Amino acid sequence: MTKDEIHKIVLDIIREIAPDEDVSQVKPELPLREQLDLDSMDFLDIVMELRKKYNIEVPEADYKRLESLDSCAEYLADKF
Repeated sequence: MTKDEIHKIVLDIIREIAPDEDVSQVKPELPLREQLDLDSMDFLDIVMELRKKYNIEVPEADYKRLESLDSCAEYLADKF
């Protein structure tokens, strides 16, 4: 799976859990929580959706690796 495909998956999940957020201008290298109004529960929802939809387990110790779209793509690339 490509980096862009993973970006799209993560953004689609964010659209589902935070429909009021405009993800069209998200910069892939910057932390998502700096760009969007996401709280810790929203972040947990992202992790839960990855598990539910794609059967990807993200241990709590790895949550920091999902900080930006680019870090998500790097971390998730071999899990898809």
